[in-house]
Amino acid sequence: MEKAIRRRYTLEYKQEAVRLVTSGQKVSAAAKSLGIVEQTLANWVKADKAGQLRGLSSEQLSAERMEVIRLRAELARVTMERDILGKATAYFAKAQR
Repeated sequence: MEKAIRRRYTLEYKQEAVRLVTSGQKVSAAAKSLGIVEQTLANWVKADKAGQLRGLSSEQLSAERMEVIRLRAELARVTMERDILGKATAYFAKAQR
């Protein structure tokens, strides 16, 4: 059996993921869009509420990795906004009939 590689995240990435959940997105949907495990995100939300959210410092990651992390968070945010707009459009289209 192969040992799983433990991924490490910056504090900024964790805060952005927690922000998705606190802005109304479900933990399962946010975790899926970010490509992380649901329980991991739930742990981050719990730690953030307790004021104990920790992460890697920015200096420990390469510039490319930081950019990938930033782009994934932005993609998750934009995807959530797109989904909300689609639902709103469908709702108002149905209401006009």
